[in-house]
Amino acid sequence: MTARFDHVGISVPDLEAAVTWYREALHLTEEHAFAVPGTDLRGVMLRHVGGHRIELLHRPDAAPGPVADGPLAAAGILGYGHLCLAFDTADEVDTEFARLVAAGAGVRMSPRAAPRPGARMAFVSDPYGNLIELIDRAA
Repeated sequence: MTARFDHVGISVPDLEAAVTWYREALHLTEEHAFAVPGTDLRGVMLRHVGGHRIELLHRPDAAPGPVADGPLAAAGILGYGHLCLAFDTADEVDTEFARLVAAGAGVRMSPRAAPRPGARMAFVSDPYGNLIELIDRAA
């Protein structure tokens, strides 16, 4: 059996606004929108040309959970911590960090050396506090 990672699902308070932000900020296109019959759950599957997907989910009465202010705090909360986007060079990490911040992402960790020798990393958050890591995987 061969398995591969398909997508990450993120619950958001405003589906339309989240779709707009993720499409523009992460260069995603809408694959399909859906509603689960008999429930109040709606969602939109977004896809990047590179193949990864992000599924945005919305329930009107969803309760907010803990929101970490950075990667260290996220590691102290059991469950989902962050999604990570890999880049070919350290310069791309810096450029993408600046572009995402200009697009409204929150600064959670400015670009710096990663724990892995020779790599560079940064963290931002989407408008709802969900963490997005940027890392140079070429090192």
